[in-house]
Amino acid sequence: MTTVSTACGQGLLGGGSKEEEKGPILVGMDIPLSGDSAEIGPYMRNGAQLAVDEINGKGGVLGRKLQLRVEDDACDPRTAVAAANKLVSAGVKVSVSGYCSGATLPTLPIFDRARIPMIIPVANSAELPAQKLRHVFLINGTGDQQAAAAFRWLAKEGAKKVAVMHDNTSYSKDIAVRTATELDRSGAPDKSVLEAVTPKESDYSAAVTSVLKGNPDYIYWTGYYAEGGLLIRQFKQAGYKGRFLVGDGSVATKLAEIAGGKNAEGVYATMTPTPETLQGAESWKAAYKQKFNADPGPYSTQAYDGVRLAAEAVRKAGSTDGGKIVTALETMEGFTLFSGPLKFTPQHTITGGFEIQVVKDGRFVLKEKI
Repeated sequence: MTTVSTACGQGLLGGGSKEEEKGPILVGMDIPLSGDSAEIGPYMRNGAQLAVDEINGKGGVLGRKLQLRVEDDACDPRTAVAAANKLVSAGVKVSVSGYCSGATLPTLPIFDRARIPMIIPVANSAELPAQKLRHVFLINGTGDQQAAAAFRWLAKEGAKKVAVMHDNTSYSKDIAVRTATELDRSGAPDKSVLEAVTPKESDYSAAVTSVLKGNPDYIYWTGYYAEGGLLIRQFKQAGYKGRFLVGDGSVATKLAEIAGGKNAEGVYATMTPTPETLQGAESWKAAYKQKFNADPGPYSTQAYDGVRLAAEAVRKAGSTDGGKIVTALETMEGFTLFSGPLKFTPQHTITGGFEIQVVKDGRFVLKEKI
């Protein structure tokens, strides 16, 4: 397991003294290690640490070793801001941070003001690139790309009436509204309802009753797995016989645990490739398991890629200066991520490839590319 490192220096503007420049290059990571999304944090932390260890084993970057500094954001905006400030104070040169978009959003100006490049491995709300901050880059597919994938799947499935549900968070509402808008625009399949629920509640019977009045044959939940699992269970208990589609925030083994194994079987998801669905990643998965004595999970590959990309940008920049690293990222071409060759758009996003996954024996596996 990764050990959270102690602070190293006080380079608040992504620079540092000559003495600091002889020490390790700190890579910051602001992820959920507590709260409802705590299952995801260790996957991301371990993926990042695996990349750090591999890079250090080959001599590091610019003759210096990388060192991972991890802070818990609990997927909570206030906690995330405190965590980001800790990383800045610790003297990180690059941040590979962000799972929940709502918690990630208020950290963007913190890293940007400090001129610390921020590579976001997971969070993908359209609000993130909309801030137009020079130091912020996304390497996961965006909300509009996920909504388009959801619409294509629903159309292919021949859905007649679709209930689109979200939790009013930045990420979830963005995908839901985009999907519902596309359903309305096309007319086929029809949108029966756009329903919002409040996170962290234990009883969603009112929302379940409201949705079922529209007689949907497909429900698309765009929020996180804690509420998603509960909704699936309560819809099943209310007699719903249709199908479920969930967004990437619900791709976690705990979705099936919360929903109840049989209830979750056959639930589909819009998701970018995971270690479970990647072809040709067997040696990487074996290396992960050997190091952490556990299988990789959702977003471990994205965190791994985020650190690799950060290291390559520092190498290409020939410096840990934030501005030079940003220029290196903006002009990066041909660097290969698990998702394919990288090239950033002018908005600092990538063209993400979403796929359809399905729950089988309690785990999400590949259904098909979409």
